[in-house]
Amino acid sequence: MKVVIPAWMQPMYDTYHYAPAVIDDDHLRCSGMIGHRPDLSVPEDLTEQFTLAFENLRSLLAEARLTLADVVEMTTYHVGLSGHIDEFIAVKNSFVSRPYPAWTAVGISELAIPGAVVEIRVNARLR
Repeated sequence: MKVVIPAWMQPMYDTYHYAPAVIDDDHLRCSGMIGHRPDLSVPEDLTEQFTLAFENLRSLLAEARLTLADVVEMTTYHVGLSGHIDEFIAVKNSFVSRPYPAWTAVGISELAIPGAVVEIRVNARLR
């Protein structure tokens, strides 16, 4: 197993022992990505938060020379799922295109970073 850590995530790895992603055989297995800024703050605006989550995920995938087109499975965890799912789908659809990965959306009560309302976890096939 090989750990994938973009430079901007190294402090989280060192402090929390949080591996952003690991290469396991022919897959990249990513931990959940939240729409946070480098200082771990999250925007109150949900569209901005969802966009940051996908941008953070795209940056993590790029570290392994992958793109969102390589994602085969996505699980999203939502605080207040029914209240923002349409807004989330609109942002998701601006990042994810055909062929769409398998996707499961799960409603939860809270996330690790205060103010965060979504976490995106993916598995991608290595090229």
